Amino acid sequence: MALVIPIIFIAAMAAAAIKKVNVYDCFTQGVENALKFTLSLLPCLAAVFMMCALFEESGLSAALTRALSPAFEFLGIPEGLTKLILIKPLSGSGSLAYLTKILQQYGADSYVARCACVCYGSSETVFYLSAVYFAKVRCKGLLMPIAISLLSSLFAAVLACALCRIM
Repeated sequence: MALVIPIIFIAAMAAAAIKKVNVYDCFTQGVENALKFTLSLLPCLAAVFMMCALFEESGLSAALTRALSPAFEFLGIPEGLTKLILIKPLSGSGSLAYLTKILQQYGADSYVARCACVCYGSSETVFYLSAVYFAKVRCKGLLMPIAISLLSSLFAAVLACALCRIM
């Protein structure tokens, strides 16, 4: 396994030599394109980070947690996971901090902690990824992809809790 990366590197260099490609020029052009993309991404990321901070600081996170807990409980999601499920689409580090809090509060072997770990692993930071992926293509119709991503995250949480219950 230690030879996989060097073999890929040597194969790429050999293919470039056979095709008579100037590897250095291609590399610098790739770096230039990456920097341009990174700069175009910054406003989108700043908006996502501000949205995360406003969501938590405004009290909207706590209000939504209280309001959605009964519905989540009906779906089989323990009450302690509501905030994790709400934070995960917004912030990976915030949801990791809350996962750590759940593990400390309930214990690593508890049903809630197992559900939290599976829910954390089976979902993604939807808004961050949307900012990254759609910033390059300048897509305008983001509502449908984001709604589908959020619904699939909710479905994954329901399924995760159901599987943790029977296992």
